[in-house]
Amino acid sequence: MTDNNKVSASGMGPRMVFACSGAADVGEISDLVARKLTREGAGKMFCLAGIGGRIEPILSATKSAGQILAIDGCGMDCARSCLQQAGFDSFRHLRITDMGTEKGKSPATDERVGEMAEKVKDLLDHE
Repeated sequence: MTDNNKVSASGMGPRMVFACSGAADVGEISDLVARKLTREGAGKMFCLAGIGGRIEPILSATKSAGQILAIDGCGMDCARSCLQQAGFDSFRHLRITDMGTEKGKSPATDERVGEMAEKVKDLLDHE
């Protein structure tokens, strides 16, 4: 888990969740975890492609976030990189492969997604 030091978010808005939605199983898990967190009210999934594409309304909305969470599937850290390249310096970062999964060997079952979502919520609740 990475906790960057510079402040870019306002601290006033919602927790925005940006997930890797990559082609690997761990990318699928990242995406499904973010969707589950949104359904359960732990955050609001937002469009990582909009960050990468520098879509102004998405960038502006992200600047107003109270907290930004990036969930990556693997060590390529694509979600983190997209946010950093768009100028976001202050966000929490979690990697699914750091939480007990292995890329290419971790199908996105309901059980696994639920387990990963609980781990993410636990980590966020203890920040």
